[in-house]
Amino acid sequence: MDSAALAQALWADIGAQRWDALAAYFLPGALIFWHNTDECFTAEEFVRANREYPGNWRIEIERVHALADAAATAVRVYGPDGTSFHAASFFTFRHGKIVRLDEYWGDDGPAPEWRRALGIGRPIQREDRYGGE
Repeated sequence: MDSAALAQALWADIGAQRWDALAAYFLPGALIFWHNTDECFTAEEFVRANREYPGNWRIEIERVHALADAAATAVRVYGPDGTSFHAASFFTFRHGKIVRLDEYWGDDGPAPEWRRALGIGRPIQREDRYGGE
């Protein structure tokens, strides 16, 4: 499986909450970094953090970019209460397994008032998000 397919398969298993399948994606000693909250996890801790996250949620992969030993994904996660957030993830692979995963998570919401007051920007449209691919 190439790096893009590996990253997509991991997200599919997380989205389906197939927790027992996740360990197989990681090399022993792999580290996962959640930079927004200054946390570093082992693969086992990463699986537990995701397993314990409350509620059933849905994942939509928006973008995947891959090299021979790396991949980057952008996903949108929808919570059961109607909230959503985005994650940008950077995978490093060795021997077909994840050795490092760097993730950046952000809540979805409106632009801050100071930018709206400037009258710049506009909401992202579906064709903006998917138009070039």
